Amino acid sequence: MGEKLHWWQTRAFVVAATLAAVIPLLWPTVPPLVDVPGHMGRYRVQLAVADNPWLSQWYNFKWSLIGNLGVDLLVIPLAPVVGLEMAVKLIIMAIPALTVAGLLWIAREVHGRIPATALFALPLAYSYPFQFGFINFALSMGIALNLFALWLRLARQGRFRLRAAIFLPASCLLWLCHTFGWGVLGVLAFSAEMIRQHDAMRPGQGARGWAEAWIRAGLGCLPLCLPMVLMVLWRSGEHVTGQTGDWFNWRAKIAFVSMALRDRWMAFDLASITVLLLILFRGVRDDRVEYSRQLGLSAAFLFAMFIVLPRIVFGSAYADMRLAPFALGIALIAIRPRPGLSTRGTATLAALGLAFFLVRLGGTTASFYLYDRSYSRALAAIDHLPQRARVVSFVGRRCQDDWAYSRLEHLPALLIVRRLAFSNDQWSMAGAQLLTTQYKAAQGFAHDPSEIVTDRYCRGNWWRPVRMALNNFPRDAFDYVWLLQPPPFDPALIRGMTPIWQNGRDMLLRVDDRTQPEPLTLADFGVQLPPRRKGVISPR
Repeated sequence: MGEKLHWWQTRAFVVAATLAAVIPLLWPTVPPLVDVPGHMGRYRVQLAVADNPWLSQWYNFKWSLIGNLGVDLLVIPLAPVVGLEMAVKLIIMAIPALTVAGLLWIAREVHGRIPATALFALPLAYSYPFQFGFINFALSMGIALNLFALWLRLARQGRFRLRAAIFLPASCLLWLCHTFGWGVLGVLAFSAEMIRQHDAMRPGQGARGWAEAWIRAGLGCLPLCLPMVLMVLWRSGEHVTGQTGDWFNWRAKIAFVSMALRDRWMAFDLASITVLLLILFRGVRDDRVEYSRQLGLSAAFLFAMFIVLPRIVFGSAYADMRLAPFALGIALIAIRPRPGLSTRGTATLAALGLAFFLVRLGGTTASFYLYDRSYSRALAAIDHLPQRARVVSFVGRRCQDDWAYSRLEHLPALLIVRRLAFSNDQWSMAGAQLLTTQYKAAQGFAHDPSEIVTDRYCRGNWWRPVRMALNNFPRDAFDYVWLLQPPPFDPALIRGMTPIWQNGRDMLLRVDDRTQPEPLTLADFGVQLPPRRKGVISPR
């Protein structure tokens, strides 16, 4: 009969931790993740364009096979039942729950029992990529962790044919959710197979060499390879855009590790990541704990991917940043107490891990409550708008990357969700999203990042100074201007517009005078630009 389970190793604890992970998302009506409102706008167009033809005058929505469709597909059956906003909220609530469950299940499969140190990895369910609103990515990663645990379980049981039958379609569905999750699953599965194949004893010959283990691991992972065909079809399609670049940006990579738990309070978040790094360091130096060879190799492979990946892949920014928290999470659950460590010592470690999880959970809950209040104040403006309004929105921010984002950048997309109106915050990159903007009258104010304005010119960014944005937007193309936390500006810039709602710095104005002012250029802000070359996009 096996040794009695400790409280953190029981199924009841796993269920409780999984349910606790959704607590920060219970209160907010709209999950306060930076990009989520923008995605919701796309979902509304996706669901409503057939019955509301004016949307097709502004947006082009076309279904295609891309590795970035997780939530886009899930809202189709859910939205008619519970409404779009609740459907998105329920799906997003599932992501941290899947992440926590996946981390604990992997730890259980590798170690036989959940080690006390694994509890320190649980706050990474609210890592910075999730806070940024990369929801298809985050959903695919939560699913990938659980699929990896299933991969390990079936290997432990020797059910390799069943594993192949399950993972052939599962890998394709995971790729469809987001290609990143499929890639990470492949790395985790391959590293685990390498250790298993190396440690497998051959009759009369002992363990296999690493070269043979490498080849056998590759053969064992063949059921995961079918999405490579889907990837080729996707990237060879018509009008697929998106560059790949910014390789080996070491300063950014170091910053991304430090920002793995970034949310609102810089000191709190940096202290938290310091705790995780100290635990990883103790895993190397402390003779009372050790790293699992299997998960240690998986973590090493993920960190190698993090180093090799550029910042931009196929036009999607922060590709390497997204991987950092998961590499940390796998490294943390790789640590286990060495045999002989006292029960009291492991129980103390588990209690500290649980306290760390609960403190981070409490901080995230408070942060989301505050973000929800700012969302509610701003969204009151939508009640004053008619259906089908053409709205240009300007959201203020600073050139400096403040630790706590306002998270208002894509809030204007709720105009599409609640009023079927036009919003200039949508991304427009063929092949990366199903939606592109085609509202030509809006000129350079049709899509992201035209909604972001600053107090001055920010070198290296496409954001406009607020003076330039308010002066240059085409008056004939828009009925309303929505200002959200704008920088200070000259009131003369809104002459000919009537305020119809205001709350502090936030303001909604109706455009009455269609007379177009003389346009400003960056030269008016003292910016000397090189001569424009053919094929280069103007920052205007």
